[in-house]
Amino acid sequence: MRYGGNTTCVEVRCGRDIVILDAGTGLRKLGQSLLAEFKGGTLNLSLLLSHTHWDHIQGLPFFAPIYESRCRLHILGSEGARKSLVAAVTGQMESTYFPVPFSRLPSNIEIEELKDFNFSIGQLLVSAHRANHPGVTVGYRLFSPDGIICFFPDTEPCHGRDERELLDFIRDADVLILDSQYDRAEYKKHTGWGHGCVDDSVALALKAGVKKLILFHHDPDHDDRKVDAFLKHARALVKKQKGKLKVEAAREGLTIQLGGKPAK
Repeated sequence: MRYGGNTTCVEVRCGRDIVILDAGTGLRKLGQSLLAEFKGGTLNLSLLLSHTHWDHIQGLPFFAPIYESRCRLHILGSEGARKSLVAAVTGQMESTYFPVPFSRLPSNIEIEELKDFNFSIGQLLVSAHRANHPGVTVGYRLFSPDGIICFFPDTEPCHGRDERELLDFIRDADVLILDSQYDRAEYKKHTGWGHGCVDDSVALALKAGVKKLILFHHDPDHDDRKVDAFLKHARALVKKQKGKLKVEAAREGLTIQLGGKPAK
């Protein structure tokens, strides 16, 4: 009830640039907010998809701006695990599943598969990196004038060369939004499922010199009390290591202002 029950969706603002990370069910509320804020004005939006599992794209049909001709939406992501990115994104709006077909939307939507894992969106320099998760999955690093954001919503701890490459990718991030779905006991029962453990998330963030870790991808069988326990445990791990890492648990409506200003 406090942390929220929608699937993954994060909004990033940098000047006039609006970037959305994943299109889970949280996208519905974001769409309402954007229309209220911009009223009759043009909406230029970029959507970065980590992968095309349903909980990361299922909010798109309910994203109100795509039913407005003034909306321009650029969707970027890796190819679907078995089909193209276009097929994966638009397929859920076929008549079998949804009453409005993608082809009838009045908005201007461009869907682009990533050919280059380094690109820019306005003032943001963006890089993608493979995640340890079933299917074709990536995480993103967004470099802005005010700081660095890394987003890995679905990934399992990796080792050896893969871990070293990930450490380099997230190094010195101001904010790391990281899959921390399980505690240690749960993770032992779900190894190979492609999701993370709080203990490993804290260890990774400390090694990489991250400033703020956001525990992400809450398990739907966990309640607020369980997430509170995760957060308390994570902070205790940091304290034990005498680290400076700040830890928060993702909750709907949480705002983080880069550049030294406090979170809301």
